[in-house]
Amino acid sequence: MTTTSNIATWVSTRAATDPNLPAIKQGGTIVSYGALDAAAARFATVLAERGVVAGDRVAMVMPNVAYFPIVYYAILRLGAVVVPMNPLLKAGEVAYTWRDSGAKVAVVFPLFAEEAHKAAATTGTEVIVTVPGEFDAMLAAAQATTEVADRGPDDTAVILYTSGTTGQPKGAELTHDNLRTNALTTVETLMPNGPGDTLFGGLPLFHSFGQTCGLNAAMAGGACLALLPKFDGQQALEIIGAERVTIFLGVPTMYMALLAVPDLDRFDTSSVRVGASGGASLPVEVLRAVERTFGFPLLEGYGLSETSPVASFNHPGVPTKPGSVGTPIRGVEFALRDEDDHDVAPGEIGEIVIRGENIMKGYWRNPEATAQAIRDGWFHTGDLATRDEDGFYFIVDRKKDMIIRNGFNVYPREGEEVLYTHPAGAEAAVVGVPDSVHGEEIAALVTLKEGAQATEEELRAFVQDQIAAYKFPRIIRFGVIPKGPTGKILKREIKLDV
Repeated sequence: MTTTSNIATWVSTRAATDPNLPAIKQGGTIVSYGALDAAAARFATVLAERGVVAGDRVAMVMPNVAYFPIVYYAILRLGAVVVPMNPLLKAGEVAYTWRDSGAKVAVVFPLFAEEAHKAAATTGTEVIVTVPGEFDAMLAAAQATTEVADRGPDDTAVILYTSGTTGQPKGAELTHDNLRTNALTTVETLMPNGPGDTLFGGLPLFHSFGQTCGLNAAMAGGACLALLPKFDGQQALEIIGAERVTIFLGVPTMYMALLAVPDLDRFDTSSVRVGASGGASLPVEVLRAVERTFGFPLLEGYGLSETSPVASFNHPGVPTKPGSVGTPIRGVEFALRDEDDHDVAPGEIGEIVIRGENIMKGYWRNPEATAQAIRDGWFHTGDLATRDEDGFYFIVDRKKDMIIRNGFNVYPREGEEVLYTHPAGAEAAVVGVPDSVHGEEIAALVTLKEGAQATEEELRAFVQDQIAAYKFPRIIRFGVIPKGPTGKILKREIKLDV
């Protein structure tokens, strides 16, 4: 076996050939590939001294700070498995993940140490807190683990826990080959000119989008990742100008936040060559506003944690279709299936099923859930879509978000797309609420743009004028739309006074 499958070799190989090339920037800190490799090699020794060996699980509870890639590649360097976690989880949620994964050690940023220690009291996990200064001294005192552990293509590299919208979170096992091929496809697609790009690093690195398309793609391509620990639209625009960001990676709500920053003429975004959007459906109105305002093409893709995550994309240099998530990436196949797993006719709605090099090994120690999700080699996504004559896919909605009113299927995205075109609308989420007459009634939670005004009656009439009568939201409320750590709208948390 060789070391070529271990994705930690991206850092060590680049460090050997171009050690002074910037790898990570955060605030005033610049970490070169040589420095990143040296620090990861030293922290690998720290972990080894605590008994971590190949195959062991090591949890990370960290935001987007320069320590993150050091710890991440140190774990992989030993052949151990990274278990990245949302830092905002509470002790009980943390303990569940550590217990389920069998995490031997957890590396925790100081801000989140209290909840981590509470969790460790019940799981026995050893906690290492990355206190600035102390952590650097720990690295300086350690010897370097110069070797990168041999790992096969099917060995697990990362366990990503899903959000648990339908029960307890499940750990998606992603192999070195899953992550390697997905990151390299990202490099081929967005960074064809070789080393030297700067990627915006505002997507959480504990999440699959930020980890694969941000961190791993940057390291695989010899790029620099400019980190932003907590996303803010104005700070993001400042980073673009200061660091000459060439590739902006974001979820739709991040692009909305950029557009909402006052006096946009203050910011220089001319360095950005391309923007990529994923994680949730991108409203067409937002796509057009970004391209019109900032002057760079915005390409939408699609994927899930279980697909490493990228599965399809609107590829640069070829015609794209607004509202579409593009076509399957290299090494990946799509099909659309009905409830009985039969292919649907062109133009009809079906569930996206995927197979290829990006599909997870399975759910960690959960063969039942794995068998339900992966059938005959096809991963069933739970997302509904149509396919046009050119092979482009259009997401209709999550299967579980579909509303059934008077026996008619209503897909929330249709109403949302219309609400986004209203001059006063900043964000919108359409959901179903129980109704004794219709089974479900259609409701919308709308956030208005700053300083804008609109009434419920006005918005209801606006949507009713543009889509069929059975589809428009009868109930409209105003408020703040709940979001997850990546900025994804959490419909399950929307509670409306009806």
